[in-house]
Amino acid sequence: MDWGTELWDQFEVLERHTQWGLDLLDKYVKFVKERTEVEQAYAKQLRSLVKKYLPKRPAKDDPESKFSQQQSFVQILQEVNDFAGQRELVAENLGVRVCLELAKYSQEMKQERKMHFQEGRRAQQQLESSFKQLENSKRKFERDCREAEKAAQTAERLDQDINATKADVEKAKQQAHLRSHMAEESKNEYAAQLQRFNRDQSHFYFSQMPQIFDKLQDMDERRATHLGAGYGLLSEAELQVVPIIAKCLEGMKVAADAVDAKNDSQVLIELHKSGFARPGDVEFEDFSQPMNRVPSDSSLGTPSDGRPELRGPGRSRAKRWPFGKKNKTVVTEDFSHLPPEQQRKRLQQQLEERNRELQKEVDQREALKKMKDVYEKTPQMGDPASLEPRITETLNNIERLKLEVQKYEAWLVEAESRVLSNRGDSLGRHPRPPEPPASAPPDSSSTNSGPQDDKESSEEPLSEEGQDAPIYTEFDEDFEEPASPIGHCVAIYHFEGSSEGTISMAEGEDLSLMEEDKGDGWTRVRRKQGGEGYVPTSYLRVTLS
Repeated sequence: MDWGTELWDQFEVLERHTQWGLDLLDKYVKFVKERTEVEQAYAKQLRSLVKKYLPKRPAKDDPESKFSQQQSFVQILQEVNDFAGQRELVAENLGVRVCLELAKYSQEMKQERKMHFQEGRRAQQQLESSFKQLENSKRKFERDCREAEKAAQTAERLDQDINATKADVEKAKQQAHLRSHMAEESKNEYAAQLQRFNRDQSHFYFSQMPQIFDKLQDMDERRATHLGAGYGLLSEAELQVVPIIAKCLEGMKVAADAVDAKNDSQVLIELHKSGFARPGDVEFEDFSQPMNRVPSDSSLGTPSDGRPELRGPGRSRAKRWPFGKKNKTVVTEDFSHLPPEQQRKRLQQQLEERNRELQKEVDQREALKKMKDVYEKTPQMGDPASLEPRITETLNNIERLKLEVQKYEAWLVEAESRVLSNRGDSLGRHPRPPEPPASAPPDSSSTNSGPQDDKESSEEPLSEEGQDAPIYTEFDEDFEEPASPIGHCVAIYHFEGSSEGTISMAEGEDLSLMEEDKGDGWTRVRRKQGGEGYVPTSYLRVTLS
């Protein structure tokens, strides 16, 4: 079934229907355009929201970034940001594949429709013109017939009139004959015009207009098909981003499952553990009798061993009253403004960083030396003298970093002494000992060596420029007799030395301190009854000589 056959007389209906179809196409394009604006605004708001809640400081400078809760939240924000990117992609696809293409197609359809209806109106005008000519010839024939009949009646009346002259009668007969001839010509013209009109009308209704209507039908069906495809693009644009959005949602779920409350509690301890001992009982001071009051061992701000508190520049108090107002601290290079535990951690970080830099400079110097040797052996490859400034600069950097390593090592030893001293103040307050260090103790071969071996190792000359010497060599040279005790310590907890290089000790046992903790959590001690090895530093109360 086609429009040309079934709707041959519905020109106005087809005009309205095709116009409605184009209006619907334009309406859908406008809808998709507004939809893209909504998606773009949604994505923009999501990105602004993510930017608002993302941490402002870098992760390495933000202590909160160490908590799993914060890490999960940041991951969720990143997933939301990726989700916003997918919404932008949907908007872009809809804008290009739907709005632009369908808008262009709509313009083409409008031009085609206009052409078809202009052709139909021209055919209508031609048929109407033919019909007007038919009507004119018909009226002329009718008029000529009346005139001929009137002329014939006049000639007959004069012919019967006895008073009429012969000339008048002849003239009336000639007029009647003329009118009759004109009527006959009008009749023939009318018949011919009628024949032409019928032929034009048949062509109009059976050929010309059906072809135009069929073209309009084809145009409208193509428009409907294209519009249906445009409807499909709306869902296709969404389906394209569904896998990525699913990954974003899965990432959010993974971030939610990654929250570890126990680990966060441990992180909080590591971040803010001060290393101070808890205050002892405040003693009663009797003001009723005259006496010279001296600070008690348990007074706040005085160490429990009775020694006066060290108050060097930049050194914070050994104990702090938890309810007092904190004074504004001045940041110092040795981090003495921090609590002992935090100071030790920061010094360890700085020491590790300097050691990495030192190793990098040593490696660079070795590379420059090899390059210089190559240039000396093969002069065409380069001038050895051109490397001297860089080698000199590297040597200066090595010396500077070694001095900094020594400086931080000394500060670290002092900080660890403060931590150990505060741990000694808390002897007996812990229900169970802390966990031993996760790292293995140092090589036991150094423990079993005699004093002569230690002395020889400490007095061994450095290799060229000292680049192959251990980092701690300079610090070990400060002790003339490494085998002699450098202090004494008391075991706070029982320790069973089961691994290689360790030694067992009983709670409360007096030990000789042979070597301080180098940052790995182990201290070398000697028992009075003989035997030497490593024990956890956190299990000791150390007193240096």
